[in-house]
Amino acid sequence: MNIDKLFKNVAKNGVVCLGLDTSPAYIPEEFKKNYGTPGKAVFAFNKKLIDATHDVVACYKVQIAYYEALGLDGLAAYAETLKYIKSVGQLVIADIKRGDIKETAEMYAKAHFSGDFEADFVTLNPYMGMDTLEPFEPYFAKGKGCFALMRTSNTGSFDIQYLTTDIGKKVYEIVGEKLQKLGKKYMGECGYSSVGAVMGATNTDEIKKLREMLATTFLLIPGFGAQGGSAGDAALFLKDGNGGVVNSSRAILTAYKKHPDGSERFEHYAREETVRMRDAIGGCL
Repeated sequence: MNIDKLFKNVAKNGVVCLGLDTSPAYIPEEFKKNYGTPGKAVFAFNKKLIDATHDVVACYKVQIAYYEALGLDGLAAYAETLKYIKSVGQLVIADIKRGDIKETAEMYAKAHFSGDFEADFVTLNPYMGMDTLEPFEPYFAKGKGCFALMRTSNTGSFDIQYLTTDIGKKVYEIVGEKLQKLGKKYMGECGYSSVGAVMGATNTDEIKKLREMLATTFLLIPGFGAQGGSAGDAALFLKDGNGGVVNSSRAILTAYKKHPDGSERFEHYAREETVRMRDAIGGCL
């Protein structure tokens, strides 16, 4: 199962999930000039970063919106990026945040768990109802996985996720309980389920209680770096240094901008920032 491989990757390489949310604006101008289209430049940039970091990350997260924004050229770069990640033996989370009625969700599941856009994990949005996850379950049974939104790192999360229900629980707690229950059907040998949850690192309140509630739920932890989450914050969400991956995108993709020779050595500085982040979180465990 992919969740077992992810658990092993964390144990071996650390907890960093490198987000390839690659905007053409993040790419050095001189590098871009070598490629005919934005999509081709994005893939070439991604390829260099993957080559430089695949042994120091647990996985990659590829946010599809950055590629959709470039049209067919971008989607070609998206597909090539997914394939290249697999070619180096790494895992990929397709950050698609889908959530829809059965027939539509079936097509989303087919699109992102097979064919040109096949990924190891996808992000899903269960706030339309848990039945939106059902069409993905046949793929979970075969080893694929998901990270469903539970408690996110954006400021607007307080609009709905933090509302207290008439049974005294917050909305995100109820979602977490349902994900934990569903996940029991798809357990890996590592003790975690293929049904994971997204929990932002920017709000650390009640984390001990939540981690106990989500005892077998693997976490995707966004919010580190550019969004304000610290190494100490991220470490609170882990159990014995595992049980989750911490995503960073912009801070790694643009790390080269802090250095005079960055444009020529952007992949070197991406690796350097990845290792710094990994070690900082490890030092807080």
